[in-house]
Amino acid sequence: MRDNLPATQDGFSALPDHRILALDGPDAVRFAHAQFMSDVTGLADGHWQWSGWLTPKGRVVALFALLRFDSRSLWLLLPDADPAALREGLQRFVFRSKVTLTVRDDLHVAGGFTRPSRASGSRLSNAGHVELDVGAPDLPRTLRISDALVASDGDETLRWKAGDLRHGLPRLDASQAGEWTPQQLSLERLQAFSVRKGCYPGQEIVARTHFLGQAKRGLVLLEAERDVASGTEVVVGERAIGSVVSSVMCEGTGLALAVLPLDADLANLKASDRALVARPLLDGLAR
Repeated sequence: MRDNLPATQDGFSALPDHRILALDGPDAVRFAHAQFMSDVTGLADGHWQWSGWLTPKGRVVALFALLRFDSRSLWLLLPDADPAALREGLQRFVFRSKVTLTVRDDLHVAGGFTRPSRASGSRLSNAGHVELDVGAPDLPRTLRISDALVASDGDETLRWKAGDLRHGLPRLDASQAGEWTPQQLSLERLQAFSVRKGCYPGQEIVARTHFLGQAKRGLVLLEAERDVASGTEVVVGERAIGSVVSSVMCEGTGLALAVLPLDADLANLKASDRALVARPLLDGLAR
């Protein structure tokens, strides 16, 4: 990237932690439907949805936006997961399926705190560049994917992640991948998984938890005066009741998403001897 690129371009700043894995071929949709936790066959062309790939034990390996351009072409927009590692993991299940998995290092993702010019809700736009509406009524946001380089503004990147956390979109670093079920991450809020579409890795555990009402933990948004690292225990007194999944320090406030018991008393919470204050999760990111 050239050193003299503007800090933002047309109000957009690069999101370097967002990368693309493309699935192409006549079996792309069928393969994705069999591997991922969302209903890919039910997704219309030109639309996108939240989705993810699970371990056989129903733990989230990667959480992503799944873009369906047509019956032969899908993109996985990965906010955190390594696309090369995910490609390697998925490649083991291709067998005779006519699908090609490609890490698109030629594409760059940028975000802007503005309403999309063409995209709306789950409907994406593919006119010149790919545009997604990843905003909520209280926080308009647009993602652009193109081959154009845009400089990264560190403050804007932190602000973007803070918006994700406030709306209940967990950002899973390597230490948290494979640790949590979709229900523990409250991913029903994002309509990110299906319990009725049929088999996929981890589906049996996800469906059993849903239909038997066995979900006992979920996401809680917490504020602190300083950053609290992912993996940090959340305690009440001397008793650990949960763990931080993702966190960010933005504009002087530490934000964290933690998996806690659904019936937990949210008063007097601490992590690393830092007081935590529970805040309500915001809605609007479901697609």
